[in-house]
Amino acid sequence: MKEACGVVGIVAPGRDVSHLCYDALYALQHRGQESAGMATFQNEQITVVKDNGLVSHVFADTTLRALAGSFVIGHTRYSTSGSANWTAAQPVFRSAGRSGFALGHNGNLTNTFELADKAGIQVTSMLSDSDLVAELLAREVENGHSLSEALSLVLSIAEGAFSMVVLEANAVHAVRDPYGFRPLCLGLLGTPEEPEGWIVASESPALDVVGATFIREIAPGEMVTITTSGVTSVQLLEPASDKQKLCIFEFVYFARPDTYLMGHQVHTTRRRMGELLASQSHVPADIVMGVPDSGVPAAEGYAKASGIPFGYGLVKNRYIGRTFIAPDQNKRAASVRRKLNPLRENIEGQRLIVVDDSIVRGTTTQALVKMLRDAGAKEVHLRISSPPFMWPCYFGIDTPTRDDLLAANHSLSEMNEFIGSDTLEFITLENLRSAIQLDGECCDACLTGNYPAPTPVALGASRGRW
Repeated sequence: MKEACGVVGIVAPGRDVSHLCYDALYALQHRGQESAGMATFQNEQITVVKDNGLVSHVFADTTLRALAGSFVIGHTRYSTSGSANWTAAQPVFRSAGRSGFALGHNGNLTNTFELADKAGIQVTSMLSDSDLVAELLAREVENGHSLSEALSLVLSIAEGAFSMVVLEANAVHAVRDPYGFRPLCLGLLGTPEEPEGWIVASESPALDVVGATFIREIAPGEMVTITTSGVTSVQLLEPASDKQKLCIFEFVYFARPDTYLMGHQVHTTRRRMGELLASQSHVPADIVMGVPDSGVPAAEGYAKASGIPFGYGLVKNRYIGRTFIAPDQNKRAASVRRKLNPLRENIEGQRLIVVDDSIVRGTTTQALVKMLRDAGAKEVHLRISSPPFMWPCYFGIDTPTRDDLLAANHSLSEMNEFIGSDTLEFITLENLRSAIQLDGECCDACLTGNYPAPTPVALGASRGRW
């Protein structure tokens, strides 16, 4: 699976906001590694810099110094709709209004064909859903509406997932979809007595790295507007449910372990996943090891609950990001070898319990198990800290069609045989919910098929691209 994008918005008079945004984007790099971008406002002009690559590749110090002003938004991207080339990098810009506006989007719209057709816009492979939203907003602004009014008009007919930051002259807006699928939080720079500015970001570590204090999460359907005078809030869209539907895989895989979501630190929830997974079944083993990075906290929890020693069996190459699924088995195996290397002395002759966060197609896990056996593992018992992944996501995660999801088409014993493990066990949905300690406040459609929002029926089991 690929990650959800990361967004940042900062207003801080007298501060070097482009460097603050750079640090915040660095903290969100795990959410997207295809492209990065930033937009600032100064002297009645919005300047956008964006390119393919990591944050450190796109922005040099000279570039950041040129991005002056008190207002900035930033974005790290992977593609869920539209093209993955440079033209789809964000923020996207439109010249409508006083100084134009720039927009960064985390999520995926599910009624893009309908919106485009209604507006008479031709859908092409180069057009992302974020571009479509920007175009619709620009038309409303050109018709005389303020940008805030345009956001209300356009987003009220948009379906799917969106956490957005939008920059215009002297203001940054941040808005979250009515379900709250993707995360978004608000932080204060300085102190309440002497405020220096405000920041919104996808995850709380982006606040920590710039020295901001976490204030709260943006509510589903809420829009906050940040100016040099402070923060205002409106309920732009009616909440779709009495409980928000944050993606459950933010806890399992996507979010950083030091992130706080809905009052819970992700690392703690992952440890509890491992503890509850250990309670489901017992198998004699010599060592519990996690697949870096998201599998490690769950492995620690499993070891604690089972009494089997925790140890490290895999070393991760820190210079390789979260990788995509390669198109054939040889390339998938090579991808695993580039990313992970076994600690042979910890593995050879040992009965291993290997804890990972999920199995999607199963081919990468198959390559991992083979690598451990080649390193001399006596037994490999796989324990997965999420239930079987059985349904495609339409709300901002790039997943295969249902035909390609291993758990959707095979029994547990068939999956175990395909992967090559000695035993295979998934955490139950009840235990996963218990570990997160939230009651119905997460979207788990990829595990249950119960989608809380409309899905693109015309796309069938596709991955949400258009």
